[in-house]
Amino acid sequence: MKTLITGASSGIGKDFAKILSDKYDELILVARDTKKLETVKKELEGTSNSKIVIVSMDLSDYKNCIKLYDTYKDIDLLINDAGFGDCGYFEKTDLEKDINMINTNITALHTLTKLYLKDMIKTNKGQILNVASIATFVPGPLMATYYSTKAYVLKLSESIKEELKHKNTNVKISVLCPGPVKTNFEKTANVEFQISKADSYKVASYTIKHLNKFYICPGLGVKFTRVLSKIIPSSLIAKFIYKAQKRRIG
Repeated sequence: MKTLITGASSGIGKDFAKILSDKYDELILVARDTKKLETVKKELEGTSNSKIVIVSMDLSDYKNCIKLYDTYKDIDLLINDAGFGDCGYFEKTDLEKDINMINTNITALHTLTKLYLKDMIKTNKGQILNVASIATFVPGPLMATYYSTKAYVLKLSESIKEELKHKNTNVKISVLCPGPVKTNFEKTANVEFQISKADSYKVASYTIKHLNKFYICPGLGVKFTRVLSKIIPSSLIAKFIYKAQKRRIG
């Protein structure tokens, strides 16, 4: 049994690796930061009998995604966790960072999902977990690009779920939609969330326990937000989120 985890050098991705190292024979951990990956590998090898393979790779280049797929086959669980955000007025945020975010949060996830899904359908087994966010349910003024990328993740996953349903296959897909988590996300996104943040290990643990579900929403706040997004007009939600984000960026 093999699992491949992107964004595995820190945060939820790293915690997925910790939890799954006792459940899978081989873990393939992918991230940009070689030193952090080596640290994770050393930690896991000291507590687990799993084979740990680290791959230092920039997935914002979709050709690297293809290279990753060509190198590592027969994946039983694919976890698309790689991603980052940014905060600020849309016309003022850095365009290059926006494009890099889109390539990482959308293009890489799309590419790996498509390539590995084909193989899973052929063998009639396997699962894909796409990491989205609470942001996927609502508009995101002052974090417009990030919220939009996560909305893509949800809609893609929902569409694939329906397609798989009509194929009568054993292949599964799930989408994780956590709220703010204690990771280095805030530093990368130039934002500081004032609300309480969930422990990343607890989020990862909750997710693994609920892999049989499609929507994985850890915490009452996420579940409540999902319900509200269906009954409150987007324009009102956008106003509320704008005020909340404005306080965070000053």
